[in-house]
Amino acid sequence: MQNSAFTRRVLLQRGCTLASLTATVPWFIEKSALGMLGDPALSSQPGVADDRILVVIQLGGGNDGLNTVVPFGDDEYYRARPTIGIRAPGAAAKDALPAALALDGVRGVGLHPALAPLKELYDEGIVSVVQGVGYPNPNRSHFTSMDIWQTGRLDAKGSGWIGRYFDNQCNGTPKPEAAVAIGRNAPLALEGDIQKPIAFESASLFRWNGQDLHASLKEPYDRLNRAGALTDPTRAATTPNQDETQTQFLMRTALDAQVSSDRIRAAVAKPTLVTYPGNALAQQLKIIAAMIRDGMPTRVYYASMGGFDTHGGQTGTHNNLMRQFSEALLAFQRDLKEQRNDGRVASMVFSEFGRRVKQNASGGTDHGTAAPMFLIGNSVKPGVFGRHPSLVDLDQGDLKHTIDFRSVYASVLEDWLQTPSSKILRGNFENPHLFVTKA
Repeated sequence: MQNSAFTRRVLLQRGCTLASLTATVPWFIEKSALGMLGDPALSSQPGVADDRILVVIQLGGGNDGLNTVVPFGDDEYYRARPTIGIRAPGAAAKDALPAALALDGVRGVGLHPALAPLKELYDEGIVSVVQGVGYPNPNRSHFTSMDIWQTGRLDAKGSGWIGRYFDNQCNGTPKPEAAVAIGRNAPLALEGDIQKPIAFESASLFRWNGQDLHASLKEPYDRLNRAGALTDPTRAATTPNQDETQTQFLMRTALDAQVSSDRIRAAVAKPTLVTYPGNALAQQLKIIAAMIRDGMPTRVYYASMGGFDTHGGQTGTHNNLMRQFSEALLAFQRDLKEQRNDGRVASMVFSEFGRRVKQNASGGTDHGTAAPMFLIGNSVKPGVFGRHPSLVDLDQGDLKHTIDFRSVYASVLEDWLQTPSSKILRGNFENPHLFVTKA
């Protein structure tokens, strides 16, 4: 161990690591190890809406928006998709699949039949369907397009848009417990220039390795712990005080993190208030719900679901994906309601792009452009928003977007997280006001 002085910031940057207990995940996940989950008693920071939580759900691979929010009232849809198009309500069945789920008050547009659980939430008035979301000069590369969405920049450069939100609130001091991703790596969206998030795949794989930093620290760590010198995680000193050594300070900080990681595992171990499906997204949302129920100070959670790159044999695959996605969302929302936290949480669902209008020769769809987004929560404006893109006025066979994704971000930032969006998004974007304004 080098003799350089330890400070809490240095420890946050270099010493906070997550340990995986599986052979497939590196022991030290550096990108995910740049923060500690704090105690809910920590004081709030100016400008941060501490009572409100945002959950971001990423559908990776490019979800087929036209078979998610189905324009069954447009004959061009069936000409473009003669074998994979979702049939209109009341139309004669050509296969065993049910028809699109018509949305009350919306003409000619419905949800994929496997989205019945989401339709249940829609009928309760807590779902906003935002049509035709995209950006100018769309990029059809998975990686570049995802970076554009996550940075909120068309050049796909720089920090993440949510990371910049925290950067603008933290007054130069990172608050890594504010953002948590459930997964192997923290997404770019949560990475700020100052703010650094936490990521872990499951509660059982999350623990603090501070006591493993060096064998020479193990004995003083145990001694100080037994003496009770490290058992006050609410202490907020940023450097060692006059009465403790650098080693004591390091060990005290280490225990702060250990207490938080123990708390996460304990929270997730408690019986859930509802039964969750067994799919991967549902299990991620189950962890998030447990952390919300336990009063964690986290303000943004990030979950993801892959498999949406449906180039071939799309019908069965997409049906299963839609079912898993909607069942997970319904369980999560029911859990929040049982907790009485449903008023504090809003979820935002996006994919990096949609699919092309015409099906391909393999019974699938290729990379496209604009697609719908979903917002779910008691405070969203319910219904279908935006104009569905034309199926004949196309950009080289692809949909032209009707709303810029950064406008949706502007609504999330201004109306939900209650912060000006122009500095974070590095531009002024029209706010469609997708949340109910409350006095």
